[in-house]
Amino acid sequence: VQLQAFGGGLVQAGGSLRLSCAASGLTFSRYDMGWFRQAPGKEREFVSSITSSGSSSYLADSVKGRFTISRDNAKNTVYLQMNSLKPEDTAIYSCAAGWVAGRVYTMNYWGKGTQVTVSS
Repeated sequence: VQLQAFGGGLVQAGGSLRLSCAASGLTFSRYDMGWFRQAPGKEREFVSSITSSGSSSYLADSVKGRFTISRDNAKNTVYLQMNSLKPEDTAIYSCAAGWVAGRVYTMNYWGKGTQVTVSS
Protein backbone atom coordinates (compact mmCIF):
# COMPACT_ATOMS: atom_id res chain seq x y z
CA VAL A 1 0.00 0.00 0.00
CA GLN A 2 1.26 3.43 -0.89
CA LEU A 3 -0.16 6.80 0.05
CA GLN A 4 1.68 9.75 -1.39
CA ALA A 5 0.77 13.30 -0.48
CA PHE A 6 1.83 16.17 -2.68
CA GLY A 7 0.95 19.76 -3.38
CA GLY A 8 2.66 21.38 -0.41
CA GLY A 9 4.88 24.41 -0.64
CA LEU A 10 5.60 27.88 0.63
CA VAL A 11 2.71 30.34 0.68
CA GLN A 12 2.03 33.69 2.29
CA ALA A 13 -0.52 34.04 5.03
CA GLY A 14 -3.98 34.33 3.54
CA GLY A 15 -3.05 32.20 0.57
CA SER A 16 -4.29 28.81 -0.56
CA LEU A 17 -2.94 25.39 -1.35
CA ARG A 18 -4.55 22.18 -2.52
CA LEU A 19 -3.05 18.97 -1.27
CA SER A 20 -3.61 15.65 -2.99
CA CYS A 21 -3.00 12.15 -1.74
CA ALA A 22 -2.79 9.37 -4.29
CA ALA A 23 -3.41 5.85 -3.06
CA SER A 24 -2.36 2.54 -4.55
CA GLY A 25 -2.30 -1.08 -3.48
CA LEU A 26 -5.65 -0.97 -1.71
CA THR A 27 -9.31 -0.83 -2.61
CA PHE A 28 -9.52 2.89 -2.08
CA SER A 29 -13.29 3.15 -2.17
CA ARG A 30 -13.58 0.87 0.87
CA TYR A 31 -11.48 3.07 3.13
CA ASP A 32 -12.24 6.18 5.07
CA MET A 33 -9.48 8.73 4.68
CA GLY A 34 -7.93 11.30 6.93
CA TRP A 35 -5.50 14.17 6.82
CA PHE A 36 -3.10 14.82 9.68
CA ARG A 37 -0.34 17.30 10.31
CA GLN A 38 2.70 17.57 12.50
CA ALA A 39 4.53 20.76 13.24
CA PRO A 40 8.12 20.79 14.52
CA GLY A 41 8.26 19.88 18.18
CA LYS A 42 4.55 19.09 18.34
CA GLU A 43 2.47 15.95 18.33
CA ARG A 44 0.61 14.81 15.26
CA GLU A 45 -2.73 16.55 14.94
CA PHE A 46 -5.93 15.39 13.28
CA VAL A 47 -7.03 17.79 10.54
CA SER A 48 -9.91 16.26 8.61
CA SER A 49 -11.61 13.01 7.68
CA ILE A 50 -13.98 11.75 5.02
CA THR A 51 -15.94 8.54 4.78
CA SER A 52 -15.33 5.95 2.07
CA SER A 53 -18.24 7.13 -0.05
CA GLY A 54 -17.46 10.79 0.53
CA SER A 55 -20.90 11.36 1.98
CA SER A 56 -19.67 12.60 5.33
CA SER A 57 -16.66 14.63 6.40
CA TYR A 58 -15.29 16.23 9.51
CA LEU A 59 -12.91 19.10 10.16
CA ALA A 60 -10.92 19.98 13.25
CA ASP A 61 -12.04 23.20 14.90
CA SER A 62 -8.71 24.82 14.05
CA VAL A 63 -9.36 24.55 10.31
CA LYS A 64 -13.14 24.68 10.12
CA GLY A 65 -14.33 27.27 7.64
CA ARG A 66 -10.95 27.37 5.92
CA PHE A 67 -10.20 23.81 4.81
CA THR A 68 -12.29 21.40 2.75
CA ILE A 69 -11.73 17.69 2.29
CA SER A 70 -12.95 15.75 -0.74
CA ARG A 71 -12.19 12.56 -2.60
CA ASP A 72 -12.43 11.06 -6.05
CA ASN A 73 -12.76 7.30 -5.81
CA ALA A 74 -12.33 6.92 -9.56
CA LYS A 75 -8.88 8.46 -9.21
CA ASN A 76 -7.99 6.89 -5.86
CA THR A 77 -7.25 10.34 -4.55
CA VAL A 78 -8.23 12.42 -1.54
CA TYR A 79 -7.83 16.19 -1.50
CA LEU A 80 -7.43 18.91 1.09
CA GLN A 81 -8.24 22.41 -0.09
CA MET A 82 -6.66 24.89 2.28
CA ASN A 83 -7.72 28.53 2.15
CA SER A 84 -6.93 31.53 4.34
CA LEU A 85 -3.76 29.86 5.49
CA LYS A 86 -2.14 31.01 8.71
CA PRO A 87 1.45 30.65 9.93
CA GLU A 88 0.20 28.18 12.54
CA ASP A 89 -0.86 25.87 9.70
CA THR A 90 2.82 25.25 8.95
CA ALA A 91 3.46 21.52 9.27
CA ILE A 92 4.06 18.31 7.41
CA TYR A 93 0.70 17.09 6.13
CA SER A 94 0.08 13.38 5.68
CA CYS A 95 -2.86 11.27 4.62
CA ALA A 96 -3.96 7.97 6.04
CA ALA A 97 -6.48 5.25 5.24
CA GLY A 98 -8.61 3.35 7.71
CA TRP A 99 -11.80 3.88 9.62
CA VAL A 100 -13.13 7.17 10.88
CA ALA A 101 -16.14 8.41 12.77
CA GLY A 102 -15.76 12.16 12.96
CA ARG A 103 -12.48 12.75 14.69
CA VAL A 104 -12.32 9.23 16.10
CA TYR A 105 -10.20 7.07 13.90
CA THR A 106 -8.23 3.89 13.46
CA MET A 107 -5.88 4.24 10.54
CA ASN A 108 -4.35 1.18 8.92
CA TYR A 109 -2.04 2.85 6.44
CA TRP A 110 -0.05 6.07 6.64
CA GLY A 111 1.57 7.95 3.84
CA LYS A 112 4.59 10.15 3.56
CA GLY A 113 3.85 13.78 4.08
CA THR A 114 4.24 17.01 2.19
CA GLN A 115 5.59 20.17 3.76
CA VAL A 116 3.36 23.21 4.02
CA THR A 117 5.01 26.44 5.11
CA VAL A 118 2.99 29.60 5.65
CA SER A 119 4.94 32.82 5.98
CA SER A 120 3.62 35.82 7.87
